[in-house]
Amino acid sequence: MAEAKHDSVAHTTAIDGIAPDPTLPPGTIDPVYEAKAHVLNNAIQEIGMGRYQWQLFGVIGFGWASDNLWPVATSLILTPVTNEFKAPKPPLLSLSQNIGLLVGAIFWGFGCDIFGRRWAFNLTLGITSVFGLIAAGSPNFAAIGVFAALWSVGVGGNLPVDSAIFLEFLPGTHQYLLTVLSVFWALAQLLETLIAWPLLGNLTCQETATTCTRSENVGWRYFMIVMGGLALIMFIIRFFLFHLYESPKFLMGRGKDAAAVEVVHEVARRNGKTSSLVLADLEKHDTQGQQGTDAAAALRRKLEKLNFTHVRALFANPRLAWSTSLIILIWGFIGLGYPLYNAFLPYIQAQRGVKFGDGSTYITYRNQLIIAVLGVPGALIGGALVELRRFGRKGTLSVSTALTGVFLFASTTATTSDALLGWNCAFSFMSNVMYAVLYAYTPEIFPTKDRGTGNALTATANRVFGIMAPIVAIYANLQTSAPVYVSGALFIAAGFLVVLLPFEPRGKASL
Repeated sequence: MAEAKHDSVAHTTAIDGIAPDPTLPPGTIDPVYEAKAHVLNNAIQEIGMGRYQWQLFGVIGFGWASDNLWPVATSLILTPVTNEFKAPKPPLLSLSQNIGLLVGAIFWGFGCDIFGRRWAFNLTLGITSVFGLIAAGSPNFAAIGVFAALWSVGVGGNLPVDSAIFLEFLPGTHQYLLTVLSVFWALAQLLETLIAWPLLGNLTCQETATTCTRSENVGWRYFMIVMGGLALIMFIIRFFLFHLYESPKFLMGRGKDAAAVEVVHEVARRNGKTSSLVLADLEKHDTQGQQGTDAAAALRRKLEKLNFTHVRALFANPRLAWSTSLIILIWGFIGLGYPLYNAFLPYIQAQRGVKFGDGSTYITYRNQLIIAVLGVPGALIGGALVELRRFGRKGTLSVSTALTGVFLFASTTATTSDALLGWNCAFSFMSNVMYAVLYAYTPEIFPTKDRGTGNALTATANRVFGIMAPIVAIYANLQTSAPVYVSGALFIAAGFLVVLLPFEPRGKASL
């Protein structure tokens, strides 16, 4: 989810059907491809925002929802799965999921430039739904771990693929809509916890039970069927009820200029508009040289975002190098701290609830719903705080990150379930403020021509550290407060690192 959101924040303007300047400077990539891409950008800008893009906004939202639904689903079923299968190391389920997410992001992110956007767009949800449904019949802990990794391969591709598709059909004046898609991400968790409350709250083994058989613990299996069914419905809507046109830039990149022009005219027709684009507008640039149209050329263009020229540019002078190093480290700390606590929150709630004499599964999942509700306004308030004078992005990010850690430390002092719930609600609220600001601040401090590389570096740090979280949880023992202390310390450390960042972008235009 981080990389996609990064790209969405670069605000641009366009007038009279002329697209904004490209992110990469002239000469960075294949010159023929670059020239033709600019022509297609202008064609999309000329069409403007219309019916096709709004329909695409809706079905792309399924990808954003899925990106949050399934990691949260893993955390919600962790307790009943552990109880039924007597799993000696419960965090291995989260580790399986995180490995799948990383594999999916890499495979689909690069793959959609090779075999096309349409296949990736539909298959990600299809794979997720199939393995989600199959997981409901898991006979043991190893099986559910394997299926979690497999459904996560589909989930991991949603944001890289969906954001690419959406941006390639969006006029430059409406790229802010990529940020608005986050509403699907937040509402998905609310819907999921509403479903989990009755199923997992009433149809799973109690924490105090000495035995836990399959027949007494069917709630998590029903829950997986519902989640898999939701993913299947989203897949059916995408595949059968919405016709996704292949990206014009992908077609052009594979030497299919006529098909690219045809798609632009089809989008214009769906919007009730006309386009002045003709095949000659693209073919005239063939005189500049030979365009690479094979899969290898498409992959090379993708890898261009991660070449060392752009990496070196982010460390071009001491101040920029300091800024880049700090923001990568901050993303890494948060990437470890957040899943180390949040991925095991229902499990920790249940374990602590037993100690308080209030550990019923019904209350555990009711509390999860309350925590999810409190997280929604966090992003909205974060958007307002960043514009405060003398506070800005750095102030809001530093305070919200540090307070997220403080509330985690405070949760260890809870002596009742209600007190623990209160601290977790505060954690949920502040962490959502933190993420709202972090997603906005990060791309603003990278120069436009190197922003893709900067976003890729921070996202990689976030995913790699995320894989480390369940490993730490295994050895720290989730039945103690150790993981909470580690997570809280990471947030507080990240909050102090934010103070050291040299740039405050409030009220300034990004370069």
